[in-house]
Amino acid sequence: MAFEFTFTEEHDELRATVRAFLEERSDENAVREQMASETGFDPDVWAQMAEQIGLAGLIIPEEHGGAGMGYVELLVVMEEMGRALLCSPFLSSAVFAANALQSCADEATQKELLAGIAAGETRVTVAHAEPNGRWDLDGIQLSATGSGGNVTLTGTKTFVLDGHTADVILVAARTPQGIGLFRVNADASGLRRTALPELDLTRKLAQLEFASTPATPVSQGDQSAAFARVLALVVAALSAEQVGGAQKCLDMAVEYAKTRLQFGRPIGSYQGIKHKCADMLVAVEFAKSAAYNACFAAAEDDPDLIESASLAKAYCSESYFHAAADNIQIHGGMGFTWEHPAHLYFKRAKASELLFGDPSHHREIVAREVGI
Repeated sequence: MAFEFTFTEEHDELRATVRAFLEERSDENAVREQMASETGFDPDVWAQMAEQIGLAGLIIPEEHGGAGMGYVELLVVMEEMGRALLCSPFLSSAVFAANALQSCADEATQKELLAGIAAGETRVTVAHAEPNGRWDLDGIQLSATGSGGNVTLTGTKTFVLDGHTADVILVAARTPQGIGLFRVNADASGLRRTALPELDLTRKLAQLEFASTPATPVSQGDQSAAFARVLALVVAALSAEQVGGAQKCLDMAVEYAKTRLQFGRPIGSYQGIKHKCADMLVAVEFAKSAAYNACFAAAEDDPDLIESASLAKAYCSESYFHAAADNIQIHGGMGFTWEHPAHLYFKRAKASELLFGDPSHHREIVAREVGI
């Protein structure tokens, strides 16, 4: 389905509010402080995001304590967070877990956990990927045994967003019926959580090992179709974040090209730099269209969401990575230094390219969805 990308005054106000908040609480100094911490985020900032502007509950229904907004609003917020390199559990808790609960969990679990997420009091993450390196549903091999209230999990999950600090983990596991989603509290027996070495220091990942760990099913039957759609929703949101980061790289490169003088003239006046900036602009605009299409598809519950989301993830991943690399090149040797923010965007771009599947993985999904 083709969508008309229109934004209202309310969307513009939301963008302005989020940008002002992030400029104050997530500037470069704050990012560097938070990414060096064990938790990877500032609890006070997270609390303010939840209490002052309601971001933690942005897409959570009002009956569960959220703002009741949709994916167009989430698109706006994710762009701004990507632009600011925000360090927070927003993607893991307010996006991934919130979508998983709304799509796969029973009413009692939704009532309990969604309100906590919206208030910023409960951080929930989803454990999906495993050491086999696959991001599709067939890669889920961790087993759930037992029934009713006597279920245990055995296996390993990796690349779990904020998995070392989350209060609750929703674990996608293999059952005789297919894919099930199970709740595990952070203090559960047999659970071992290990923070992983990061390429992107601004986003924390963990490995979780389950050894006959007691768990509670949050749904009945096979959740394969619902969880596949949840993954598409997360990928669409991540694509919007990638666009925000790519746009920031473009803005940084253009500003430097206009002000950096060489042989008495701005370096942006030279054809090589000028054309590189133009190529960056073209790539960012195409990426923006792809991400917008995916998020508008999510907002409209479009049947082609999975195709749109994977198309966006494939294109936005490559566009962000190349924009971040070109930004470093335009800045020259200074861009490679630890003191310059360009390398922070470069690492975020590369890590985001791999998260939830690289471009090749998502091209395979697009091919499958169109019947190839």
